[in-house]
Amino acid sequence: MTAGTTSVPGEEGTTENRSGRRRPGRLAPVVGKARNMVQDALASAGYPERVLVACSGGPDSMALASVAAYFARRGHVHGRPVSVAAVVVDHQLQEGSADVAARTVAILEGLGLSPVQLRTVKVAATGFGPEAAARDARHAALEAAATELDCGAILLGHTLDDQAEQVLLGLARGSGTRSLAGMRPARGKLLRPFLGLRRAETLEICEVEDLETWHDPTNADPAFARSRTRAEVMPVLEEKLGPGVAESLARTAAILQQDADFLEQLAAESYAGLVNRSDDGVWLPEDSLRELSPALRFRVIAKAAADVGGQQPGYGRLQAAEALLRRQGSAGPVQLPGNVSVYRASLSELEREASAGGTAVPREGGGCGKLVFRHQRSPQQ
Repeated sequence: MTAGTTSVPGEEGTTENRSGRRRPGRLAPVVGKARNMVQDALASAGYPERVLVACSGGPDSMALASVAAYFARRGHVHGRPVSVAAVVVDHQLQEGSADVAARTVAILEGLGLSPVQLRTVKVAATGFGPEAAARDARHAALEAAATELDCGAILLGHTLDDQAEQVLLGLARGSGTRSLAGMRPARGKLLRPFLGLRRAETLEICEVEDLETWHDPTNADPAFARSRTRAEVMPVLEEKLGPGVAESLARTAAILQQDADFLEQLAAESYAGLVNRSDDGVWLPEDSLRELSPALRFRVIAKAAADVGGQQPGYGRLQAAEALLRRQGSAGPVQLPGNVSVYRASLSELEREASAGGTAVPREGGGCGKLVFRHQRSPQQ
């Protein structure tokens, strides 16, 4: 992979080579479309004055970097000042990754992004698969770079095709609304301006920009579910169901994002009104919990688990915890991810435990009216 040597786009009606000299030319429509997407994303984020582009060297992120570099050279977006830095993360998972990262840094510097950081990370096993582990390590590096460089936004190059694949994988795994809602256009500092852009369009941008790109071999590796979805499943769906499948899946995500946000808001309000805290956990009153609709009840239970240090439970574990509400007498514990135990207890039992300073699971007996959540620390802690 080497940097292109011809031109990068300047103002509409002209192009601009990397020495800054302008020559006549027509702006490619796909480049104009991508610029508008980046402008809209930055406007929705309140026009951060300093922006960080995450670039792997692949076509999607390289196209994003080239569009962001246009605004960096202008120095403003819609008249608001902006400067653009970049970061390349080397996951060290493939032979030659250091060379790919170094060449990507050189291309980004040639585009005019400054500074361009190279961050090398070590991907640790997390129990959630190699893709999730790599994503966690990458996002930690991006957040660290954004903090160090005082960037108010991090631009990611995910496309409409990535969004469609995400929704399809969520369907295949039997995931809920949150997963089917896919990737958000904005989440904290993370901005994804290209979620309305097809992957073929990012390839076209790279061709217009004369940028050679790196193609990640794992994208074609059938060992990964996402790769199989991209290379095998999506083409079959397009063939059998007709064109527009990717757009329909992405549209589904956009609709579900609104639903998920609304339910999340209601669940947060419900949880805030129900939660009671003790020295070693939280508890929820059963009667009030039963009155909630199932959609809210499951979300409130998940919030309680997260509140005491747990991880997002799967649907099966949430069902098991929710089923405690239908048991007679004290019941549980049910184990949730992240070393969280949930069980059913009476107020009198909780009071006895508090006075004794113990944390034992309640014995049978007594009127049960509380769903209790506690983090069970390992012996090393």
